[in-house]
Amino acid sequence: MPHVEIKYSDNLNINTQAIFDDVEIIINQKDASAGVCKSRAYPCSEYKHTHILVTISLLTKPHRDEQFTLELSAEIESAIKPHLKQNLYFSLNIEYSSAYYTTNVHQVDGETLGS
Repeated sequence: MPHVEIKYSDNLNINTQAIFDDVEIIINQKDASAGVCKSRAYPCSEYKHTHILVTISLLTKPHRDEQFTLELSAEIESAIKPHLKQNLYFSLNIEYSSAYYTTNVHQVDGETLGS
């Protein structure tokens, strides 16, 4: 279950939901075992220089090697930049979780998992 976080200057006019969708599609096309991407966006009202930082967090797996990561990074960058209609500083980080990272689903009887 990958995580996508977007931190950005709040003077940017961006559709974060569209970016989330594009990133999730790319990750799952490159790795069908990835699953849904839990995504969050954090607009920031206090900043110096207009910028965006996109962080992708994945579980460590043998097939997610350097080549996989470089290709994934290039594809995600190419998909995000058309959504950006202003000049800005762009950063993208793909990181891998440690061996002690826990990810699963907690469900309560009678409740459905929201989107």
